[in-house]
Amino acid sequence: MNIVLSDDQLVQYHQDGYLVVERMFDDEEMDLLRRSAKEDRDLDSHSYGKSDGAGGTVRLALWNHPGQGIYGMFARCNRLVGAARQILDDEPYHYHSKMIMKDARIGGAWTWHQDYGYWYQNGILTPNLTSAFIAVDPATKENGCLQVIRSSHKCGRIHHELVGDQAGADPERVDEILKRYEHGYVEMSPGDALFFHPNLLHCSDRNHSEHSRWSMICCYNARSNDPYKEAHHPRYTPLEPVDDSAIKEVGVKRFTDDTSDVAWLDPTIDVSAHSLDERE
Repeated sequence: MNIVLSDDQLVQYHQDGYLVVERMFDDEEMDLLRRSAKEDRDLDSHSYGKSDGAGGTVRLALWNHPGQGIYGMFARCNRLVGAARQILDDEPYHYHSKMIMKDARIGGAWTWHQDYGYWYQNGILTPNLTSAFIAVDPATKENGCLQVIRSSHKCGRIHHELVGDQAGADPERVDEILKRYEHGYVEMSPGDALFFHPNLLHCSDRNHSEHSRWSMICCYNARSNDPYKEAHHPRYTPLEPVDDSAIKEVGVKRFTDDTSDVAWLDPTIDVSAHSLDERE
């Protein structure tokens, strides 16, 4: 097993519900990802918006299987897969990846939520998943960086309801949690990676700045946590890790058309949020 995270980092992740690893990817790797994503017409054409319920819209594109292009090389590289294996204490598989495109001045907000608030609907029995949030652009308070409530994953899964097109955690309970737990802004530089627990409460403000805030998020589930039913994200599918060098090897070929084997998710079949109306 690749030892990516130290024992102290693992303790911090499980205590706080998240961990920032600075400079996990170097400038050349991030330049390749940034240029590839921002020149990718298929990524743009498959993006869709989610209303934040306050007049703003978050734009994102999502895909289930990592593929052979630069997006896949990031999701499959030993650095991320090894860290996910350590966090999950199990074989990780790729649950999905997404590009969050919070554009300058118009990028909408995300309400307070837990990812497991969505994924619970997909037949996943336990919250033994983790997400790796890679900063493509600088993430600052001004352009709507991620906000977290430290250790809030220990509160367990919270009731969620629709806020615009997004599933938001029960606001009364969030207000009470904020009185007892520390709220923080996670400002990041390109190449930093944030690993976070699916029950960690997190949100982000609208982007009122002149600078975009794009990020790529790779989500991993544990093999032993294989969903008990079919959904729009995959059940256990063996993941083939690649050497870290594969990012540059693929990227230098100007793999801006990374979509030949990307299975874009049709947002109309995303049942995670839509089923909340029927469940609650």
